[in-house]
Amino acid sequence: MVPLGPAALTRPASGGRYGSMGAVPTVARWWSSRTDPQRIDLYTRSSYYSTLVFVPVLLLFAVAPNWVAASTWQPPVLLGSSVVTTAACLLLTRRGFCDRSAGPDRPALLVALVAGLVTVLAALAATAAGPAPAAPFVAGLVGAAVLLALSVTVPTRPLVAGAAVTGVLAGAVAYAEGGPPAAAVVVGASIGVAVGFFVTAFRFSVWILDVVLEMERSRGVQAQLAVAEERLRFARDLHDVMGRNLSAIAVKSQLAAELVRRGRGGAAEELADISRVAEESLREVRDVVRGYRRTDLPGELAGARSVLRAAGVGVTVTGEEEAVALPEQVQAALGWVVREAVTNVLRHSRASWCSVELRAVGGDAELRVANDGAPGTGTTWGNGLTGLAERLAAAGGGLSAGPDGDRFVLAATVPVGVPA
Repeated sequence: MVPLGPAALTRPASGGRYGSMGAVPTVARWWSSRTDPQRIDLYTRSSYYSTLVFVPVLLLFAVAPNWVAASTWQPPVLLGSSVVTTAACLLLTRRGFCDRSAGPDRPALLVALVAGLVTVLAALAATAAGPAPAAPFVAGLVGAAVLLALSVTVPTRPLVAGAAVTGVLAGAVAYAEGGPPAAAVVVGASIGVAVGFFVTAFRFSVWILDVVLEMERSRGVQAQLAVAEERLRFARDLHDVMGRNLSAIAVKSQLAAELVRRGRGGAAEELADISRVAEESLREVRDVVRGYRRTDLPGELAGARSVLRAAGVGVTVTGEEEAVALPEQVQAALGWVVREAVTNVLRHSRASWCSVELRAVGGDAELRVANDGAPGTGTTWGNGLTGLAERLAAAGGGLSAGPDGDRFVLAATVPVGVPA
């Protein structure tokens, strides 16, 4: 007995009795690499194709006992017409799965109907010479194959009507064979009901496939909307964060340059404040990227006072005590309002004074920011106010902004009981 080394134990078998088992993992990987909708689609298609392929086989088994007494032309015609019917039905099914909204392919449907009629006539001629009445079964089988191919694109009601027509055809064929009328009616009704259940079952599987594919498309659209919403959130947060801070840096830089130019003190303090604002901006941008930034309303009010005074704008802030008592969610929403309002005052107006007032109105917290820069402001909202309105609407609040006489007033309301 020759000992086996490690190489022999790990080498895949290339032949022998069990050499083909190496393909099993490949098939498993091919199946597991598909998504659930792809698996359901593959299962539905294979069910249709495999069922249609067995139509000629079933026809041959049904008519074979009568071939001994049949003429020489009947078996080849029956076999050829059944194969043509199956091929046309397969083509109908394939094109239906490729584009279900286009409807059935008319040339393929016409070929399937003509070949199916020839199959029924050949079966009727073949079974007329013998005692086995297989022609009604052949008519029902051909009708079921054509309706099965149509069920990919045709709704349920026309399919049920087609099943009824198939039952009538089968009953007529049974009566043409010489059977009694009552027996022909029973045979036709039985075949019609069986074909109806058979076709509607396959139609139900197509409906399930459509629902699964629609859910998959909806999931993809939902993912795209989530990405778009996150991009909007990031753009809005970045605008709100960097707008005020960059405006503050620009104002303080101009002030420091003017102090240096005039030889007055205080330039070093302004430069230090610029460095502090820049470091704060860097930290806040990182927090925005992480999505965890929180706004402190008292800090925003104090920052607004400092920035506006540095820009030479007289400012009065009221309601700082009420700001401390507000819930964190309300402070975050109103903090963005303070940021955007101060940014607009610095960038879009020539205001000489500005007032920031926070008060409680009923169950809401209202923040009003007014300045005398109305002549230099427009009535069209930019990205900042639009994003701010969206943020407040998500918190259950509202925003109004526009000229009020010789002033420009921005007012925001947020319910105190806003959920997190």
